Amino acid sequence: MEFNRRNTEKTAENTRIKICGLRRMEDILCVNRLLPEYIGFVFASKSRRYISPGEAGKLREKLDPRIIPVGVFVDESPDTVADLLSSGLIDIAQLHGAEDESYMEALCRHTDRRVLKAFRIENRDDVRRAQQSSAWCVLADSGEGGTGRSFDWSLLAGLERPCFLAGGLNPENVGEAVRLLHPFAVDVSSGVETDGVKDPAKMEAFVRAVRAECGRHML
Repeated sequence: MEFNRRNTEKTAENTRIKICGLRRMEDILCVNRLLPEYIGFVFASKSRRYISPGEAGKLREKLDPRIIPVGVFVDESPDTVADLLSSGLIDIAQLHGAEDESYMEALCRHTDRRVLKAFRIENRDDVRRAQQSSAWCVLADSGEGGTGRSFDWSLLAGLERPCFLAGGLNPENVGEAVRLLHPFAVDVSSGVETDGVKDPAKMEAFVRAVRAECGRHML
């Protein structure tokens, strides 16, 4: 599977936003007002943000059509991922486990939808693996996802392809991340939560911080 750069050659002035781990109708109403480019449903059963496909379907029905829904999976069978993509429940599959190139080849035999592969960035070798991935886009994170921990952003200097930046982002530091790294997108989950649930005020502050920094690049 060949890496497709279509729709990923973006600069800082249009850094996208993904808010992950939505589970409640209140979350959907909030993102419909804020209009991030992406939202995420977590289908990994061990996650505290897990949502069943049936529950996600009810939320998907109320989601603004301008927002792209992403399904987050951890070592799920390619058939299951492909089925959820084909059903229209999600438009992009985000792989957050040990899925390798052979896994993605198997997935692509069942679907032509986009695949976002997450990489835990701890050293230069991790960056090289991300660089070589055949996924539509890569996500740079500090761990398994939703941990609220950041990593050494300077490691991404060797990454020569667009990526989603995740790990420890919040309303206070995301503007700096956009200014320094110019990522294709920023991805947040725990950074906009209070007591384990999405906080509308924090979600709005996060979106405003990203768009304010992007606006400065457009001046």
